[in-house]
Amino acid sequence: MVKVKQLIETLLNTIKKNLRRTREADIQKFLQILLESKRVFVVGAGRSGLVVKSFAMRLMHLGFEVYVVGETITPPIKKDDLLVALSGSGSTSFVVLVARTAKKLGAKVVAITSHPDSPLGKLSDHIVKIGGRGEEFVRDYVSDQLKGFSKSLTPMGTLFELSSSIFLDSVIAALMDIMGKSEEELKKKHTNLE
Repeated sequence: MVKVKQLIETLLNTIKKNLRRTREADIQKFLQILLESKRVFVVGAGRSGLVVKSFAMRLMHLGFEVYVVGETITPPIKKDDLLVALSGSGSTSFVVLVARTAKKLGAKVVAITSHPDSPLGKLSDHIVKIGGRGEEFVRDYVSDQLKGFSKSLTPMGTLFELSSSIFLDSVIAALMDIMGKSEEELKKKHTNLE
């Protein structure tokens, strides 16, 4: 029988390892770029798209002018704007195409990816590396599988997406502190149509 609590503990430990490897200098530079940008655009595909949309919502609560690429109300990106592109592989064709277009139009691009040497990483102005299913995970996974622990810890890119979600929520908490914003102030910008 699968022990869900054991799986939760393993997953949490793996996410902690992923996030501990994220370089503080890269995080601080990302915060600086966010604060200096006129407008922020975000892009991701699939579950990464959902993660980056929740980040966009929190940026809006903080008072940023922020847009999700692909929505009907998204304006054109311009020179002083920022595109935050989220892709574990760094090779997702739609995300890479959007990033390439943003660069061509003079916007700054920040990639959040597990693969800095990917097509997305190579065209970005700044990269924040978030671990995903790396070699160490595969080794642990195979070992656990041989012990009969589990058949699959998480499907596909879930480790990257969960790690990215926690990272981006931490960025929001840091921005709240830097900007001197309280949760009450953020609530004032939250939808009232629920």
